Amino acid sequence: MPAHYRNFHNSVPWLILFLEVVFFVIFYFSDYDEEMSSISYPDFQDVNHMVIFGFGFFLTFLKRYGFSSTGFNLLIIVLGVQCSVVIEELLLFLPDWPRKDDMRRIVKASLSLTAVIISIGAVLGKTNPVQLSLMTVVEMVAFHMTRWMHTKFLQISDNISMMHAHLFGAYFGLAAASRFSEPLPGSEKNASTPKSDLLSMLGTVFLWVFWPSFNSVIGENKIIAISNTYFALAVSTVTAFMLSALITKDGKFKMTHIHSAVLAGGVAVGYAAHSITYPWIAMILGLLASVITILGSYCLPRCLNPVLKIHDTSGVHFTFGLPSMLGALAHVVLLVIENWTDKPSLCSLVMIYIWAFFLTMDVALITGFITGFILNFKLFKTIPVSMYFEDQFYWEFPHLAVGF
Repeated sequence: MPAHYRNFHNSVPWLILFLEVVFFVIFYFSDYDEEMSSISYPDFQDVNHMVIFGFGFFLTFLKRYGFSSTGFNLLIIVLGVQCSVVIEELLLFLPDWPRKDDMRRIVKASLSLTAVIISIGAVLGKTNPVQLSLMTVVEMVAFHMTRWMHTKFLQISDNISMMHAHLFGAYFGLAAASRFSEPLPGSEKNASTPKSDLLSMLGTVFLWVFWPSFNSVIGENKIIAISNTYFALAVSTVTAFMLSALITKDGKFKMTHIHSAVLAGGVAVGYAAHSITYPWIAMILGLLASVITILGSYCLPRCLNPVLKIHDTSGVHFTFGLPSMLGALAHVVLLVIENWTDKPSLCSLVMIYIWAFFLTMDVALITGFITGFILNFKLFKTIPVSMYFEDQFYWEFPHLAVGF
């Protein structure tokens, strides 16, 4: 292996050590809040299972990148949660930023990490651990500052602001992916196998099971949020199977459709999960989200991505980006319907959520593009295109070349 890449491997532990020392120093001046937490340990377990098991296996569809998908996901989560809590501590110095109880801030840190994991899906297989660690820190800072602006200037509630994680993560990742070289045409490593698809579907099932906890863990009316999320997920799943059988040539189900579209309802309903009063509304959102996801899986890779020269490895655009845009639009429409009689305040209320949407999009695209540009500096040991999607570049995996 060339000296350039040996230096890359040697820099990983030193970067991790440096980050941990920074975390130690900042946590030294922090203490625990002894008040009763508003979030129970089972709530924390559900979110933790979702981000570690769910997303860890969700990204294992590449046939030679399973070790890296699950291993790097765990590394990024444990580093990112610490980073997120540290940022929350530093935000206490800003005006009007309330202190959260300890269980709540850890859960919020885990929820925030979904933005990073979604972004990583867009550049999956093309980034090394140094780049991923730096990307995590930058994205956490950007996402927390976006949420602070939501809370400070737009007066948006905490749970709705957190639902912007899908939108932020998808478009931050796509902007960063635009700065990475596309894989070689016809690369056999940029593909899946029945085994990798099965592991990835296992992650999808984990995410499906725990998604109601994601949408309900912060905010009031938890039972309503859980019910709405479940109905949206159920209908998006049924729609995914129905459309997959209808549009494939031989009437068989396509794993790509199921893998992406069954989660679309949970993403779309997140913004309004606490306020939807009729289950049929959540069900319609689930149906529309699934349709948009499957149509996006056909159109975006063929039409939009080649024009923009973006290679979206995991399809985060149609899996998380488009459903979250639908959810944000549906939330505004529902607000208009609910507050139609109060016309003086209706316009300002709608404009607040529209501004929140564009603020999230703008910050995600700008910071993602800058981050992708910086990560491609030689300093961060960008890996060659020929080594994309390759576990053997990072792990002791001697049997990889013998038919994995």
